Amino acid sequence: MSASRRSTSLSDSSAEIERMESTGSWDDALDWFKLEVQHPASRSVSHHANYKCLLEAERAVVEGHGVVLINTDEAGTLIVTNLRLIFLSEGTENIIALGTIPLATIEKFSKMVVKNQSAPRQAEKTPSQRLLQVIGRDMRIIVFGFRPKTKQRRAIYDGLLRCTKPSRPWDLYAFSCGPSKFTNANPKVRLLNECFRLLGKGFCSASIDMIDKGSYTLSNELWRISNVNSNYIMCPSYPFALIVPKSISDEEVVHASSFRSKGRLPVVSWCHPGTGAVLARSSQPLVGLMMNMRSNTDEKLVAALCSQLGGDKKGRRKLYIADARPRKNALANVAMGGGSESPSHYFQSEVVFFGIDNIHAMRESLSRLRDYLDTHGSTSSDGKLSLLRHGGWTWGGGNLSSMSASVATLGDSGWLIHVQSVLAGSAWIAARVALESASVLVHCSDGWDRTSQLISLANLLLDPYYRTFTGFQALIEKDWLAFGHPFEERMGMPTVSGCSDKPLDLSRQSSVGSFPSSPMRQSSGSFAPQAPSSSHAQNQYSPIFLQWIDCVSQLLRMYPFAFEFSSAFLVDLLDSVLSCRFGNFFCNSEKERQLVGVSESCGCLWAYLADLRSSEGRSHVHYNLFYSPLKHNGPLLPPAAALAPTLWPQFHLRWACPSEAEAGELEAQCRIMSLKFSELQKAKEGAEKKAKETTNAMESLSAELQNEKRLSSSAMALAKRASKESAAIKRAIQSLGCKVHFAGGGDTTVDIETNPMGITQESVFSHSKRESDGIVQHQYSSDLSISISAVTDDVVSNNPLDRVCDAICPSRSRDGGCRWPEAGCAQLCSQFIGVKANYDAIDSLSIYETYFDTDNRDHFTRQELHWGIPHLSEFIHQSPPASMIIHGYDRKSKSNSCLPPMYCRQLL
Repeated sequence: MSASRRSTSLSDSSAEIERMESTGSWDDALDWFKLEVQHPASRSVSHHANYKCLLEAERAVVEGHGVVLINTDEAGTLIVTNLRLIFLSEGTENIIALGTIPLATIEKFSKMVVKNQSAPRQAEKTPSQRLLQVIGRDMRIIVFGFRPKTKQRRAIYDGLLRCTKPSRPWDLYAFSCGPSKFTNANPKVRLLNECFRLLGKGFCSASIDMIDKGSYTLSNELWRISNVNSNYIMCPSYPFALIVPKSISDEEVVHASSFRSKGRLPVVSWCHPGTGAVLARSSQPLVGLMMNMRSNTDEKLVAALCSQLGGDKKGRRKLYIADARPRKNALANVAMGGGSESPSHYFQSEVVFFGIDNIHAMRESLSRLRDYLDTHGSTSSDGKLSLLRHGGWTWGGGNLSSMSASVATLGDSGWLIHVQSVLAGSAWIAARVALESASVLVHCSDGWDRTSQLISLANLLLDPYYRTFTGFQALIEKDWLAFGHPFEERMGMPTVSGCSDKPLDLSRQSSVGSFPSSPMRQSSGSFAPQAPSSSHAQNQYSPIFLQWIDCVSQLLRMYPFAFEFSSAFLVDLLDSVLSCRFGNFFCNSEKERQLVGVSESCGCLWAYLADLRSSEGRSHVHYNLFYSPLKHNGPLLPPAAALAPTLWPQFHLRWACPSEAEAGELEAQCRIMSLKFSELQKAKEGAEKKAKETTNAMESLSAELQNEKRLSSSAMALAKRASKESAAIKRAIQSLGCKVHFAGGGDTTVDIETNPMGITQESVFSHSKRESDGIVQHQYSSDLSISISAVTDDVVSNNPLDRVCDAICPSRSRDGGCRWPEAGCAQLCSQFIGVKANYDAIDSLSIYETYFDTDNRDHFTRQELHWGIPHLSEFIHQSPPASMIIHGYDRKSKSNSCLPPMYCRQLL
């Protein structure tokens, strides 16, 4: 271990604190003059329990005032609740994120006393500094300083012990809060729906009733869903529904489970929808000390994973057995009855060892990485800047500050090497399935740690569905939760699967006072298993799931267009899992969670994350701005050269180097620009909608205007026609020497006389033209005054006009009859005038008649008609007098003249 790195386990705390004493490094971090105002000692919260920062059902247990966060040299109030350790800034009571940590995220906490070195001539002894160190699983180490000669530190420490080790599981925040608004649907239903999707039966929908009746055993040509483990008797750590080869019976499944460690027999995790290749998982085979134990049923089950190749390819597909362990570790397991498969026993198979280290190596690697970040970060737990640590700017091969040492320390942690090993193994598996159409069986020792990492990453690379929010949830629930990754042990979560009447053993080991004593009194508490110095056999804590999320972040960095979710989503997901605020990741298996009733008693993490996203829609930070599903709609097959992992800034550096952790600031700026673009897009759509409405209104008005123009044109045409007719009448009358008078007001005077002298009675009328549909009327007037005289049949007229009309009638017969009764002629009793009618102008005009009866046929019958010019024909046809003389009357000369018959034909 580098001299510049402090051990977070505090096993070498004596040497560390001696260094602190000799350098007085804590003196610079604690400025006690800030705390001159006397605060009451820490106490159980009473009057100040309702802090603004508390969540639903969260209650403050104890608080301490005047506490200093050594990392940032800030003073404030430290509060222990049933969910978190909260640090509020002094005065404003704003949450300081670095000093606020969920209790379940705390790996260990310990009290330390640092003696300050007195000046040579200082009479009074400088009081010791009382510190509380908190180490978190989320890559932070924080130290709080307390005022001397108070009981604040003791009160906070005891409060942490009580809240991190509740006597009953129901005192945990997840149970005391309940589901609230984040209700959890039955996870077994979601798992069954995913099984249906894998078999190509996505149109089927699972239900609780279907699970209770066991009627979910669907199948396709190659695979089927078995309910043989519905009661968890065959394998307690496997899910209730298993996908197995269709050719294998349930009896053979049960028999094959006895040949695998923990009964975890080979089952299908993912099916290729096109080629029929599968990803399968299991635990190690129990080959015995001599490695000569065999199981025909197990060999038959494994061989059934290699179905016939489809398409043009003939024969059986190849099977790869991927053992995640180093070969030497697999051989070492032979002593405990385990081991690995022999290729000669499994038809057409090949065994490959990936060399991924065990859980203990991963735990120690993460601990070293955390030390590196704390030592060389900007918010170190001792309050010193990393750039000033171990001074010495020696030119030419010397040590330039701590920069050179930090590079070596990062490499020594081995974390990135482990991440690369997991990524490389997953990429190899995905390539075998995608490129060779081969099936792959993956296992490690028990098949729930490295196997879960490799299988789920290979699923992620092969299936684009798992790169969406919904698919990612289904992937975790299938390959991590349902297949029994022991979250309770690996992440140090509270044990809730035991009997409720027994004390809750949160750490599963004795942790208080586990560190060696020193002259400077030191005690510690632990919410989790022991530090790396503990026995590997006893300590099962390991950041396996955290490492897998880190691998996903590396893929997200390599393929920024392939994932619907962002790196911020992964961070929030991991924080929610570590906090134990929700119950989804409690216990070690599906069976245990069902027995405790976690889904009914606790809130749902997935519902919480979905609620966060729904608040802002696609602009939420959880959405990947660059996601393009069509760009990567197939498998992701990264080459080996691309598998070069780096530190995950948003998670690894957020506490140690907060400014540098904002490497996602570019993404944040893009998100802001995207939000503005969305707003502009909405504004554009609104403007386009208004423009469209305006266009439609203009088109409607234009159509109405065009209609009005058509009507106006029609009226103008009628007016012109009437004008032409009036001019023609005028010319015709004037050609006969008749006098024509056009009234200025548009009125026409018509006199009908019964004497030949043309005694007239004037009548004024206006004539109109109505459209045939009766809707639109056009008014027009004539300036023509016409006098019409009609005489009875027995009166012989000496008027020369009668002789003219009688001579020119083409339908007149010798006997006085009409040879053309249907013609449009005006019949004047014994005389006929051939008149051609203009019915277009006649039909719609009105006619008013006044008849004066005559008692004597010798008298003239006087008829006074009020009509329009075109109604002349109608009058002549309907009420023909004995004889009719049509006169034109000139108002100016006040003289009458006869209309010629030729004009009568044109007029009527």
